[in-house]
Amino acid sequence: MTDDDRVFKALADPTRRSLLDRLFARDGLTLTELESELEMTRFGVMKHLRVLEAAGLVVTVRSGRKKLHYLNPVPIRQIHDRWIDKYTEGRLSALVDLKKQLEKNNDDEE
Repeated sequence: MTDDDRVFKALADPTRRSLLDRLFARDGLTLTELESELEMTRFGVMKHLRVLEAAGLVVTVRSGRKKLHYLNPVPIRQIHDRWIDKYTEGRLSALVDLKKQLEKNNDDEE
């Protein structure tokens, strides 16, 4: 399985996306803090976190007895650059060209 596949798999689940949203809002949360708003067992949340860690989307750091979870947005940006940018570039160029043409036509009428 490639890194992209792991990221897509991780992002495919709404619970995992919810965990990422929580970490985006406030980084460095413990498992207890992450599970507090989810209606699932601690074990279930841990399974989701393992998938996120395997995809590189979550990084954990031990601080004393606590294990803190941090969002790593780099894999999402890489997906964006690899898969989204190339599909939007043509449309953006077309819009810029259209804007220039409309402005030129507007200037010609004045």
